[in-house]
Amino acid sequence: MKVLGISGSPVKNSNTDRALQIVLEATAMKAEFIKLSDYNVGPCDACLGCIKTNRCVKKDDGVMLAEKTYKADAIIIAGFTPYSSLDSRTKAYMERMYPLRHNHGLLAGKPGAAIITSAIPPGHEGMPPAADIGRQAIQHFMLEEGMKFIGGVSLLGNVPCVRCGQDGQCQMSGLKMIHGRDATPESVGINDFANDPEKVAELQQLGEAIRKAF
Repeated sequence: MKVLGISGSPVKNSNTDRALQIVLEATAMKAEFIKLSDYNVGPCDACLGCIKTNRCVKKDDGVMLAEKTYKADAIIIAGFTPYSSLDSRTKAYMERMYPLRHNHGLLAGKPGAAIITSAIPPGHEGMPPAADIGRQAIQHFMLEEGMKFIGGVSLLGNVPCVRCGQDGQCQMSGLKMIHGRDATPESVGINDFANDPEKVAELQQLGEAIRKAF
């Protein structure tokens, strides 16, 4: 049995990456980790050139990733929420799985799960529920493909402003938008889920749930 983990985060060793790796390990299955920023994956062109072959006609890495996804027994998708919605790399990956559905439903029945990293704290007044929006995008993709959605875990992440390197913070800073006009990288700090034993346990439980789905 093999589980495929897809990370949409372009940041090296990000919260998203490390959380995904914890879930993959907890499945106790043979696992493969894919970082989408290492590949060239464009969005679906809606050309329908894949209907008869179940294979995309575009010449990029999306074809290879669709093959890996088809061959995997379970799939975990991990993304983050720029502009309070699912990141474009993760969305493009999901769109490129479209060829697998025609006539055969080649992803149907596979267990799947979601991991979402968002800088907006849950229930933050006046801000969109970004983590829920991101998780639902992955969940709905899996449901539309006939997969068995096992669950999702949301993590508190960081806006890029924490590492922009400018003296002070501009008034458009995501830190100020979320935490108030006086917020700085120093006052807010860096969120790292690994410092939260309950969140680590939640990720491990998700991996165990995927293993038990078979």
